[in-house]
Amino acid sequence: MTVLDTRTLGRATLARQLLLDRADMPALDAVAHLCGLQAHEPQEPFIGLWSRLRAFEPGTLSDLLVERRVVRTHLMRRTVHLVTADDVLAWRARHDAMLRQRVLGVYRRDLDGVDLDELAVAGREAMADGEPRTMAELTRAVADHWPEVAPRALGEMLIAALVPMAQLPPRGLWRTKGGVRNLPLSTWLGREPDPSDTADSDPVGQLLLRRYLAAHGPAATADLRAWSGLAGLPAAVAAARAELVSFRDERGRELLDLPDAPRPDPDTPAPVRFLPAFDNAILGYQDRGRIIDDDHRGLSVAGERVVLVDGRVAATWTVEEDTVVARPLRRFSRAERAEVAEEGRAMAAFLSDKASERVRVEAL
Repeated sequence: MTVLDTRTLGRATLARQLLLDRADMPALDAVAHLCGLQAHEPQEPFIGLWSRLRAFEPGTLSDLLVERRVVRTHLMRRTVHLVTADDVLAWRARHDAMLRQRVLGVYRRDLDGVDLDELAVAGREAMADGEPRTMAELTRAVADHWPEVAPRALGEMLIAALVPMAQLPPRGLWRTKGGVRNLPLSTWLGREPDPSDTADSDPVGQLLLRRYLAAHGPAATADLRAWSGLAGLPAAVAAARAELVSFRDERGRELLDLPDAPRPDPDTPAPVRFLPAFDNAILGYQDRGRIIDDDHRGLSVAGERVVLVDGRVAATWTVEEDTVVARPLRRFSRAERAEVAEEGRAMAAFLSDKASERVRVEAL
């Protein structure tokens, strides 16, 4: 079985994540291709798409949210993602059990004795009037049934797990601040999520597997589990295996992939890219060594924005008084420093609507 080294896997990741060459595709298609964008921080998806699309205009993504073609919702790993309406309706039921278990992992003691099916019914009844609610408003509406239970536990279970919810605009619009107001997906989109498919071959799991590999492959089942929060999708992998190809990484793990997916030459030049916090290209794997050194792995879960140089995380970046500030994690060559500065100027212009192109690349 062919062994793919770290650099080869890194170049494959950049190609699948639209980071090797900016893509000429509509924002909606990019959100779908990427299997959604991590969106806990509302402005980060705009940065993620700007770094991936050749002619991205942030207003187009805001329009997609207002037009209900993309949705902010809890999904993979119980984190807030920006996903297409079609995908969330197709995928949500497959995530239901995982979402419940993730909330229970935090609030099991608080929710001891609470019948979750009864809680779901109460939550749906409270939302039946079609009025958006904050978590606090929803928990007040059901609190009479469980007066001794911590409101936060009830709210997290309802909004993140039991009742599929959309976070409504203006939350998530470009340069707009807004608190979280929730509405059931079925109300916001006018369609119920697809029912759970109980077939042994796990057809929805197979769809998730193929879509994940298209955006992240080649990858191990442990990587698939880390991205989705689901338990490796063993039935789906078994059912789809004949259609897939296999490799090994340098640790000996089996990597699965789509036969015709891009796997560029490891010497393919990789341009500098500025990534948002919690980007898919890093969080989409259990083994993140293809793109970030183990010494810096903690940055990926600390909310740090990072800079890719030659395809790997080589700096963090922030914005200070309309100036993009890059802080290297290793020594840059003169050419690398110049390329980081050039991309930083473009990022500053994007974030400031061309009012500033200031950038500072600090010393190591």
